[in-house]
Amino acid sequence: MDAQLMTEEFDKATLGQVVVVFQGGGALGAYQAGVYQALHEAGIEPDWVIGTSIGAINASLIAGNAPENRLPRLREFWRRMRHGPLTRLAGAIPGFGTLAANSMTVATGLDAFFKPNPWAFLGAHMPLGSELAGYYSTRPLEETLGDLIDPAALNACAPRLTVGAANVQTGEMRYFDSREAPITVRHVMASGALPPAFPAIRIDGELYWDGGILSNTPVEAVFDDNPRRSGLVFAVHVWSPNGPEPDSVVKVMSRQKDLQYSSRAASHIARQKQIHKLRHIIAELSRRLPEETRRRADVKELAAYGCLTRMHVVRLLAPPLQGEDHSKDIDFSPEGIRARWDAGYADTSRVLAQAPWTRQFDPTEGFILHEAAAGRMIKEG
Repeated sequence: MDAQLMTEEFDKATLGQVVVVFQGGGALGAYQAGVYQALHEAGIEPDWVIGTSIGAINASLIAGNAPENRLPRLREFWRRMRHGPLTRLAGAIPGFGTLAANSMTVATGLDAFFKPNPWAFLGAHMPLGSELAGYYSTRPLEETLGDLIDPAALNACAPRLTVGAANVQTGEMRYFDSREAPITVRHVMASGALPPAFPAIRIDGELYWDGGILSNTPVEAVFDDNPRRSGLVFAVHVWSPNGPEPDSVVKVMSRQKDLQYSSRAASHIARQKQIHKLRHIIAELSRRLPEETRRRADVKELAAYGCLTRMHVVRLLAPPLQGEDHSKDIDFSPEGIRARWDAGYADTSRVLAQAPWTRQFDPTEGFILHEAAAGRMIKEG
């Protein structure tokens, strides 16, 4: 891909801010790293990165490093996430490799991510304390992120970083935003503290779990931002909202996860399309009023609901790996990581070449959705 050519075609002055939104999804997050690689090589760096769970981790690795270090740090993170030698050996067992490898991951953890908490296996009623109540410790992840993230870059808002977490006691979604207050590795870990596997993380006296419990597709952080700004939003989905009817228990469990963690993305997008169109209509109607009427305080208040910002939303949808099942989010095999990374790179390279945001669209639309990919299947290796 010719980076200079892509940059010339990419009219940022017209499009507005570039936003990248990452879903949560464990090992599926390797697809997101491939998406960023394609953007980076095209000379397109995001102004704002938003994520939940593994999406928050990938987002923090981008925001928490200088542009020239972002891709190397992403590569190093995902290198550390790969199965260890024994797990890879188990994964090579004919017919049972995937089951054996995933079973070993559950039993022993990942050296740079999580390790078993032996006290949790003494019984579900064992009192462990609010910040230790989980089957695993994520202390290794804290050390890994500490190695790979520059705290000063993380809070420089270049790009802005937002990570979503669920307040354990209130049940409310909380978006930690570097524009509003400093973000640390602990905030990122809170976004990925998925119970009951991982314990809650305490931030400013409050306990937080994985934001995917409430909203695994944090696009609303963009749509509800104030002040509203025009932009090109790459919404990177790793769980498929669409799929065939499952005909086995394993397929039922896999489909259930897809539906749970795709977070009603389609309905969110449909609602935002409607809201943005209404804002454009209000703005146009207020423009047609006589100047004297527009100056009235009550009319100004009503006209404020109008907005002429425009968002082009490119929805990238990770394809399934052939033979994957409900445990795909813990498939940290080198082959699985590489296949998903390559798919993210290929999909994003293709959509950048197509540049669908340059096509004609209804001027009354404030929200234009571009579906980038769906329905493919890829092989590991």
